[in-house]
Formats: sequence, structure tokens, C-alpha cells
Amino acid sequence: MKAGIVGLPNVGKSTLFNCLSNAKAQSANFPFCTIEPNLGVVNVPDSRLEKLESFVNPERVMPATVEIVDIAGLVKGASKGEGLGNQFLGNIRECNAIIHVLRCFDNDNIVHVDGNVNPIRDKETIDIELQLKDLETVDKRLEKVNRAAKTGDKDAQKEQALLQKFKTALESGISARAVDVNEDEEEFMKSFQLLTAKPILYVCNVDESAAKSGNAHVDKVKEAIKNENAEVIVLAVATEADIAELEDYEERQLFLEDIGLDEPGASKLIRAAYKLLNLQTYFTAGVKEVRAWTISIGATAPQAAGVIHTDFEKGFIRAEVIGYDDYVNYGSESKVKEAGKMRVEGKEYIVKDGDVMHFRFNV
Repeated sequence: MKAGIVGLPNVGKSTLFNCLSNAKAQSANFPFCTIEPNLGVVNVPDSRLEKLESFVNPERVMPATVEIVDIAGLVKGASKGEGLGNQFLGNIRECNAIIHVLRCFDNDNIVHVDGNVNPIRDKETIDIELQLKDLETVDKRLEKVNRAAKTGDKDAQKEQALLQKFKTALESGISARAVDVNEDEEEFMKSFQLLTAKPILYVCNVDESAAKSGNAHVDKVKEAIKNENAEVIVLAVATEADIAELEDYEERQLFLEDIGLDEPGASKLIRAAYKLLNLQTYFTAGVKEVRAWTISIGATAPQAAGVIHTDFEKGFIRAEVIGYDDYVNYGSESKVKEAGKMRVEGKEYIVKDGDVMHFRFNV
């Protein structure tokens, strides 16, 4: 599961990527600096992991991770192959969610591909290219489905109706994620693999003075996306990059306090991307290792066990589960057991975010 960072050339995508990951993508003041997509595996900040570590004192701690991809900048005409269009669209299709960076700061020393700062226009430029590509996908699919629908095929008729709904929306400049679909239609929708159906997070890249409360550009973005089923995060990307370079924890905290933040905005962004990908965390806690494991929201206990090893899922017998709050309240696994707060769960159990788990299996 990975989220792709997209945006017009020169809006701060690679700087943000560098800030989020240990990889150092080339970052420069000219368009198309990023050609091949850079992939970074980013630790998900989670204070619960630190708390469990303080109780267990393990030999090592392993956080959850999320994959972030820095994708080449897109320009008008990408849907027809202009610039790096075909490559860009192919890379974004492989991602599960989109982090769309919008330039929301004024700086005459950093060139803008369209000459001036206008995040709404920039957003629409990318929206239109993705919508045009989706419209092409829908039209091709409709050609096939229309023939089957004429024969009276009920499933084909349902698919036809949904495709027509998307076609109408896309032709009106509305992205697929903003179209209401019911449960029956969701499965069809997944098979379409529409670019504008992917969940999206908008990152408003501001200067340091607007890091806490945003600015007029940010207000316009929030207004523009209010009906889009999307989120907005305000981030001073260049400042975040400076913070990330500081190795001393106290120095970082002082820097954050100076600009009115309680934690790096990058941490909030990583957690938001994790949520955007429909992911959650459960923990295993022992003297060898305290570890955060990544699962999809709604995963069952056997599926969660399978993340550790496929044999755990195949031979699953039961899960011993402690709620995170119970672990913290009692301070150790043994005390939780004494208090009768450890639960034994079977194959149907839906894992909750923060569960501390042990699995019993037999292969």
C-alpha cells in the first residue's frame, strides 16, 4: 500500500519527500527535476509504541511503515502524453492514494511553471488531466458493456448505469471520488481503477509565517474541495525540511515552539497518509521486540496474524488480545491477566486499532 506525492512541477514535492523519508531525492529550482519516481519507506509516528516500550523495555522497537512515492511533475496535456504525462499517469495508477501538493506561498525567487501562484488553477490543471484519462477509461469500458446490456444481462445493465453516472460527472469536471455510490456499486467501481476515485489528501505548502494558521491561498483551497470527500493539511515544507535536518531533539522542539507547532507537520502528514490508505496498527509486545504491525481497517484476527507470517494465518487457532488502554492502565501483561482483562478471540474477531496481540497457531 503506497501513497503518491503529485503536483505541478516545482511546488515542493521532492522537498516534502526528502523531509518524509531517509531517501534524498534531487530537489532543484526547475521543472521536471524528478523523472523516475522515488520510493521512500517512512516510519509512522505513534506515541503508543513509545509507551509500550517504556513498560516492556525490549531489545528493539519496530514502528509501522508506509510507502511514499515522489512522482514526476505533471503539466497540461499529460492525458495526451505531453511532458512526462504517460509516465506520470502510469505511476499514479500504481498508487493506492494521492498526496496532492499545492503551492500556497509567494516567492519571486522560486519559479512557477505557469508564471504566478494560484493553487486553485494548479489543482484544476491536474484534476482535468486525471479526469480526461478517466473519461477515456469509462468510454472504452462503456463500449464493451453496452453490447452485453442490450442482451438483457442484469449485471451489465448495472455496470452500464454506473459508468454513465461517472461519465456525466467527469464531463462536468467532477472527480469520481465525489460521486455517490451504494454498496453494490462499490465493487464495480473498484474494477474501473479510476484515477480520480483514489482517496486524496491536499497538502498546502506555505511559508513559515503561515505554518500554524494558513493564509488566503489555503482558505481558497479549503473552499474548493469542500464537496470532494478529501482532507487538507497545511505544511511549511521548506521549514519542515530544516527541522528534519536537526539531529538534536531539544533543538527540534525549540524550532517547533518558535513557529507555534507542538510536533512536526510531517508527522501529522504521515499519520494522515496512513489513514488515507485505510490502514491501522496492532502491536506485539515482548522482551525481544515491541512492534507495530500494519493491517487494513476491518481485518480479522487470522488476517492480522498473516502479516507476521502466512503460517500464522493458515494455522490460526486463537488470538490473545489486550486493549491498548488496559495495557497502559495496568502496566504489564501479567497484571492485565490478573485483572481478567486479556480476551481470547477467534477467527471472526475484527482487530481494533491499538490492540496488543499474541497468536496461537498450529501448522
